[in-house]
Amino acid sequence: MKAGVGLFSALALFLLVGAVFSQRLRPKKPTKRPGTTRKPFVPQPPGPAQPEPQEPTDFPPPILGPPSIYPDCPRECLCSPNYPNSLNCENRNIRVIPVIPSRTHYLYLQNNYISELTAEPFSNASEIRWINLANNRIHRINKQVFEKIPALLYLYAQRNQLKEVPPGLPSSLEQLRLGRNRISKIPSGAFSKMGNLTLLDLYHNQLSDTGLGQNTFKDLKGLMQLNLAHNVLKKMPVGIPNGLIQLFLDKNSIDDIPKDYFKDFTHLAFVRLNRNQLSDKGIPKNVFNISTLLDLQLSHNQLSSVPKFSSHLEHLHLDHNSIESINGTLICPYSIEAVMNDHDLTPRLRYLRLDGNHLSPPIPVDVIMCFRHLHSIVI
Repeated sequence: MKAGVGLFSALALFLLVGAVFSQRLRPKKPTKRPGTTRKPFVPQPPGPAQPEPQEPTDFPPPILGPPSIYPDCPRECLCSPNYPNSLNCENRNIRVIPVIPSRTHYLYLQNNYISELTAEPFSNASEIRWINLANNRIHRINKQVFEKIPALLYLYAQRNQLKEVPPGLPSSLEQLRLGRNRISKIPSGAFSKMGNLTLLDLYHNQLSDTGLGQNTFKDLKGLMQLNLAHNVLKKMPVGIPNGLIQLFLDKNSIDDIPKDYFKDFTHLAFVRLNRNQLSDKGIPKNVFNISTLLDLQLSHNQLSSVPKFSSHLEHLHLDHNSIESINGTLICPYSIEAVMNDHDLTPRLRYLRLDGNHLSPPIPVDVIMCFRHLHSIVI
């Protein structure tokens, strides 16, 4: 009996060891998936490009300056202790004008993204004398702005998007620069009570003859320089104050000058009519024969002869016309004999430009004999 039990126990032990051994020899399952056949990757064409972000989201962020010793200095601007009356906010990517400190006399806001001027930032800035707003995106200046700064002397607002002369300009203003805007018409009274204005720059706008009324400039009694170059004028502007010194009308479409246009001017010294459509027919014989005129520019027109001018003229630009000959006897303000005998009668012409015509050297002798002060002749 004992022998049977022992045999059974030995058999059970043998089966148990065999089971354990077989378990250890069983191969393990792989930890990675077996490779499968995949399609090669083919890059897809890009989808339609997204449109560029529109304004104002495309503006760069405003540039903030370091803290200032002046507690009222806006972070968008710089306040120098060397110039305590100046507020420098140019090239700061500003969209809205910050609150202007009351101590400010000179305000620099050029080269930003300002679109409109409202009165709020100027509430305590009544001492401002100078504002530079050039190269922004200004399309409107509220009338109330100038009520806050009644002593303004200089306003520079060129290279913007103005369609009209800002309303409510202060009577104190001395210089107004509105070049490179979109102004097409100046209403009557826009410059009323502006007798202190000495410089008016309307260069490169869209002004036509109908956009300038007969009385547009009549109140500008102190005006010295008027720039109407690069507009769409076909006629000489009327009603210009007779105390004007400089008149710039380059790059218009003017083809005719009235006979007595310059007769009443008492100080006119510089006239520029380059790049118009002037021919001999459109220039009366003595229209430029005025004693105050020192510099006359008629380049890039359609002239075929030299117009008559005063003995006081010093610079004459006639390049790029259709002049085929030049006769010193005809253009000399006095007879050549009189000039030779009386030095005081010698014309003052010092610079004469004739290149771009149908002329060839040499300069005629009678030209040299008459204009003995000539230092430079370009032919």
